[in-house]
Amino acid sequence: MSVFSSTTVEILGWVPAAILPVATLVQLVKIISHKRAEGVSTIAWLCFGTANLCLFGYTEKYTELQAILGLVGQATVDFSVAIAAFYYNRNTHRLEDMI
Repeated sequence: MSVFSSTTVEILGWVPAAILPVATLVQLVKIISHKRAEGVSTIAWLCFGTANLCLFGYTEKYTELQAILGLVGQATVDFSVAIAAFYYNRNTHRLEDMI
């Protein structure tokens, strides 16, 4: 038996499904627009993405939009941040080595 009503549970499911990917997109946009990722941990973002995919499997809510957006969508953005951080950190270090 749930402590919350089904409507409340539905709303609670949408909050992270909307906020988490949008908040992470802010990080991705900042990296790409500044073309640098100083201080951004590639490994941490890979871990976040992996954890979100594992949680998606654990919840077994494969057809619910909240789970897809909040976990799979989030993982996609997490991996995008990791890729961008790896790319820009690698290029920054090469530039520094040349100077």
